[in-house]
Amino acid sequence: MSLSWAAWAGRLRRALLAVTVVAAVVVPVSGAARPEIPAPAPAVLAPLTASALGQVYAANRADAADAARMAEDHGDRTRAAADRAMASPSRHFLTFDGRGTGRAVEVFGDLAHADRVAVLVPGSDTTLETYGRFRAGARALHDRLGTRGAVLAWLGYETPGTVSTTVLTAGRAEDAAPRLREFLGRLRGVVGGPAHVSLLCHSYGTVVCGRAAQGLDVSDIVVLGSPGTGASSAAALHTPARVWAARGSADWVAHVPHTRLGLFGTTVGFGRDPVSPAFGARVFRAGSAGHSDYFAPGSESLANLTRIVLGDTSEVTRA
Repeated sequence: MSLSWAAWAGRLRRALLAVTVVAAVVVPVSGAARPEIPAPAPAVLAPLTASALGQVYAANRADAADAARMAEDHGDRTRAAADRAMASPSRHFLTFDGRGTGRAVEVFGDLAHADRVAVLVPGSDTTLETYGRFRAGARALHDRLGTRGAVLAWLGYETPGTVSTTVLTAGRAEDAAPRLREFLGRLRGVVGGPAHVSLLCHSYGTVVCGRAAQGLDVSDIVVLGSPGTGASSAAALHTPARVWAARGSADWVAHVPHTRLGLFGTTVGFGRDPVSPAFGARVFRAGSAGHSDYFAPGSESLANLTRIVLGDTSEVTRA
């Protein structure tokens, strides 16, 4: 008996996902065995409040400077340069941890007085060494928001490698979600209750946000270039926030099978495509964006993200 189209497509999706998993296992990853880079433990700081921001920023810049010296002594000039840049007096970090692949939360704008705040959650392969591309997106959004808004680049977890088994499972997201929830709770101690907070999540970061979403005190959750959130629908995220989704026409993630299945003793994949009608998100236009282009200056995607963060939702161009 011949297979129906739906059954054939289902088998094909599973076969493609299996091939992806095998490739992630057997393809060598450059630098996977790099030695641990020494760095100081993060500063122990008082509870986060608006009045303490100056002290927090200064302490984290000092930690970044110490980390740069230690990385230089260790012979890792790339990490030393990244840490040194973060120690600049012009930079403002709520957290900094130079150990391992690194963690940092950078602030753009006047966080204490902003009434619109965007928290960006990155996807795979984001480390202190590659942080520049993530930072560029945060800066581009802040430039569009103006004085009303502040943007936080939240590199608060160890992101998976794009070519790895970790990028296909929820393990890193499950570790990250409690950290994100805790951070957003502390953020309220700075911005206060009236401020509108939007959570903008990219790629594997959408899996993190999906795990953290339930009951979050945010106005909007936006998923960009998502492989799936791990939820079957926007309603299944159990959030009072508006849920938005977008994917650019040049984003390769469109070709990733949006499914979940048991494979090699674990669950791989993240389920339904968030831009599909069945998911139920508010889908908006991202133009011709590729996977790394959602915050590109002048793009339709960035224009719509700005409207969402500012609350001008009626002006968002829907897909």
